[in-house]
Amino acid sequence: MSVKSSIGKSVAPHVTGLAPGLTDSFVREALKRAVSGVGPLPGAAAAAEALLSAHHGDVAKATKEIIDKHVRYAGAQGFVTNLGGLVTAVVAIPTNVTGLALIQCRMIAAIAHLRGYDLDDPRVRNAILISMLGSEGVDRLVKKKKLPAPPMAVATAPAHDPDLDVVISAEVASELVTRIAGKRLATVVGRRVPVVGGLFGLSADAYVTWRVGRYAAGELLPRARR
Repeated sequence: MSVKSSIGKSVAPHVTGLAPGLTDSFVREALKRAVSGVGPLPGAAAAAEALLSAHHGDVAKATKEIIDKHVRYAGAQGFVTNLGGLVTAVVAIPTNVTGLALIQCRMIAAIAHLRGYDLDDPRVRNAILISMLGSEGVDRLVKKKKLPAPPMAVATAPAHDPDLDVVISAEVASELVTRIAGKRLATVVGRRVPVVGGLFGLSADAYVTWRVGRYAAGELLPRARR
């Protein structure tokens, strides 16, 4: 296990104690806001349609731009929340977790919309959250039987399983907190230079978001658009 993963796993269980509002429900709230829109950002479907129109109906080009845009968003918020250094590391973790969750949820939801999925369908929403785990995370949890199937199978399941909502929320929340906590503390402790930590946060969040976007684009195969 890497230093980053080790630190992340040791810190993650304590994050909700340090930030009481950061519970499993934050991923559902991030998804809700990603779909409906928040602040200056329009909802995922509206953003997807705007890009689709800009690319004259070319879904592949619109999908690529969705990923590119959200990679830039992730890099920017990663830089800001990593600048504080070791003193503010624990305080910054909740901000980075919720920010990254919102950005990645919006990206995946926009891709799903372009591929013909109904963002109001609870099965699709579960698939969006599962996609945030990336290929390795999904494969690991499916193998351990903590998840029933990859995103595509969940999105197109014959029926929605409400019990699965809780499991998915918990697994995604745990994964996100582990990633951010491990990245934050390993980087700052190892380098002792706050600005370098910020640059690492920018590149790490951007890279993870790019990988998640590519995974979602490959996993959520096109369906007939309504």
